Order: sequence, then structure tokens, then C-alpha cells
Amino acid sequence: MASKRALVNLAKGSEEMETVIPVDVMRRAGIKVTVAGLCSRDVMICPDTSLEDAKKEGSYDVVVLPGGNLGAQNLSESAAVKEILKEQENWKGLIAAICAGPTALLAHEIGFGSNVTAHPLAKDKMVNSGSK
Repeated sequence: MASKRALVNLAKGSEEMETVIPVDVMRRAGIKVTVAGLCSRDVMICPDTSLEDAKKEGSYDVVVLPGGNLGAQNLSESAAVKEILKEQENWKGLIAAICAGPTALLAHEIGFGSNVTAHPLAKDKMVNSGSK
């Protein structure tokens, strides 16, 4: 049986703990995790690969968007992230967005009408957009 695969999108300003902890937990569970993107804040989180190269690897069982206001904003502005999320949604793959990460889902029109959990400060924005 092939192992599960996860893609963690890392953007400048991503919350460090919301990136490192899920990566650690998934790797301990035997999931092949690829961290793709840029480094965050003053803590050097070095991605395994670029987002462009990660896209070439095919589909992932789960795509993860860490939180952090600036990180979520940068994920929201990325055409590459939008493309990956659209592909993931089209084949009904899992998408995990942490804290402010769901605002990137909103920006890329992902999961409308779905139940979404977000940081309380993002709640009104999400509910007003049609998320439950």
C-alpha cells in the first residue's frame, strides 16, 4: 500500500508552530510530508522544495495551510496556491487550514457552503462569505 502524502504550503509570515507541529505529527504517523514555499519570519523553516516543484509531484492526500495573518494573506495572493487548492477540491481531497489559514480558502473561493473552522477573528469574514 502506498503511503499517504501531505503538502504543507509555507508562505512568509506563516505561524511557525502551526507549520512545524502538524509536519512533525504527520511524519511520526508515517505520512510523506512535503513542505513547499518560502521561509517564515525570523525562524528559518527551510522548505523541502519549491511550490512549483511540489505541484509537479502529482496529487496529495491532504494540503495544509498554516495560519498567521501575514502568512494567510500571502497564501491568499498566490496563484500557485489557488491552483493547488482548486485541484485538491476538484478531486475531493482533504484541505486543512489552521487559524487564519481559512481566509486563503475564502480568497481562492474554496469550500463555499462547507463547514469551516477558523480563528474567531476570521469568523465574521468567513460567515459573511457563505461558509458555515
